[in-house]
Amino acid sequence: MTLLEPSLDFATLTARYRDGTLTVADLVEELDQRIAAAGDDHVWISRVPHQALAARAAALDALDADTRAGLPLFGIPFGIKDNIDAAGLQTTAACPAFAYRPGEDASAVARLQAAGALLIGKTNLDQFATGLVGVRSPYGVARNPFDARYIPGGSSAGSAVAVASGLASFALGTDTAGSGRVPAAFNNLVGLKPTKGLIPLRGVVPACASLDCVSIFALTVDDAQTVLSVAGGSDADDPFSRDGRQAAAIGRAFRFGVPRAPEFFGDALNTALYRRAIPAFEAIGGAAVEFDYAPFLEIAKLLYEGPWVAERMAVVERIYRDRPEAILPVTRAVIGNADKFNAVDAFRAQYRLQELRHATLPLWRTIDVMVLPTAPTIYTVEEVKAEPIALNSRLGHYTNFVNLLDLAALAVPAGFRSDGLPFGVTLIAPAWHDRVLASLGGRFAGRLDLPLGATGHHVPPRPHREAGGGGMMIAVVGAHLSGMPLNHQLTEGGAALIAATRTAPHYRLYEIAGAPPRPGLVRAGNGAGYAIDAELWSVTPALLGALLAATEGPLAIGNVELTDGRWVKGFLCEASATAGARDISEFGGWRRFLAAQH
Repeated sequence: MTLLEPSLDFATLTARYRDGTLTVADLVEELDQRIAAAGDDHVWISRVPHQALAARAAALDALDADTRAGLPLFGIPFGIKDNIDAAGLQTTAACPAFAYRPGEDASAVARLQAAGALLIGKTNLDQFATGLVGVRSPYGVARNPFDARYIPGGSSAGSAVAVASGLASFALGTDTAGSGRVPAAFNNLVGLKPTKGLIPLRGVVPACASLDCVSIFALTVDDAQTVLSVAGGSDADDPFSRDGRQAAAIGRAFRFGVPRAPEFFGDALNTALYRRAIPAFEAIGGAAVEFDYAPFLEIAKLLYEGPWVAERMAVVERIYRDRPEAILPVTRAVIGNADKFNAVDAFRAQYRLQELRHATLPLWRTIDVMVLPTAPTIYTVEEVKAEPIALNSRLGHYTNFVNLLDLAALAVPAGFRSDGLPFGVTLIAPAWHDRVLASLGGRFAGRLDLPLGATGHHVPPRPHREAGGGGMMIAVVGAHLSGMPLNHQLTEGGAALIAATRTAPHYRLYEIAGAPPRPGLVRAGNGAGYAIDAELWSVTPALLGALLAATEGPLAIGNVELTDGRWVKGFLCEASATAGARDISEFGGWRRFLAAQH
């Protein structure tokens, strides 16, 4: 692994932007050099032109400190899988004959750019997102940064390699059968497959629209959660978008399911690392519970051996029928299986899936999450080219069932094999348990101290553990925000800004009378809340005590839930003080409310 400077994890970039040792323009030049040095790595299908990228960087650098503080992804570079739309760039789905130029960004891309993120380009993929291998593309095989002889994983191959190689801080992929998780395992990354519908699909070329999820590749669990907090949320123009209430964060003690007889297809190295991961989860409070994996494996086989393969034909049928030569032979063979099934088969498969879903439901009364190998093994490029269908199928052994059962999943690195290749595990839980998975995944990753992707960097020390921090965190939403009238109470007391964040979507914000103007944050019930913009600061116990003493009613310091499921100290308001006060929750934050008044 090569040590690349600077590290592209969010904490490092944010700190360097804040202290003035890096500008977005500097980063653009650095990334250009890195991409050039990578040579013909087959990661990118198209890139944002340098002139446009430089103009975007200049515009970001010109923003004042207050505006920057309101952009949770300020100057963070990212890539997107080339079945996701970005205005001005072709969408190919790795099929040149299918290519079109969209007039607008996909919903998720638009949200990320509005939050200050910097789009670098479109990444390579298995054609029409059909495959878990990353070798089914006319644009070449994205080079595995750990060993070019081995596959990068797919279908979101380019997205994973871009992040692992230090060419982007995060990247979007898509996930139908494991395409947002298998490449994460093969590239030592976090791969977040959210609850279905949590990130809108508008502007995405689907593989199976009823199952697809936009996924996130990132260097850390925290980074992936930050992206999810920005890209997630319902979209009125997306028929597959949906709302749901996130489950509460899990406690220190939890139960995790492991297969009674895990299958690794003879891979002793992966077997050993999975066995090592189990006591690591026990060390953070977990209790292992063995379960029968057979019904989940039967569900997994339904995805490609059943009529769901016909859903892939829905998008590509015209080109498949009229120009079959434009589709790669292996992709054509997989999608062509659609012709084997009829409507009766589809209904029978739905009935069988429902029976299996019903049979697996009791398991969730005995466990909180599953912990599975992300992939049972890994193959070389040549092995997959020689046996493309069977080996691809094996890679989905632990992933194919997840979307069919509407589960959430988080793939995390779990160590390195003796041959230098990475290994990963995946945490799986019912829909809307995304924050639960993040909490556990973060705790697990914190014990291992693995490098970030193939960059040679490690997770930087958390700011609240450094000098000037102090070890306690507090969330502020109003007059203590950066640039606001009371922020000096934090800065003069030696507090350190950790990150811009948001509360969990369970709060309402009110304009409270008094001087200086200030908001009141109140926890709402019955799903009637909003996610409110906040800043997370590290403070000493002495400073927290001073803030407590200086805080007058109706405000108080209590416990506030953040968007990633953590609970920290924060400023809250007595509910009685909101009677007759203006409800400003719909603005999403105090800074946004003030800006709207001018």
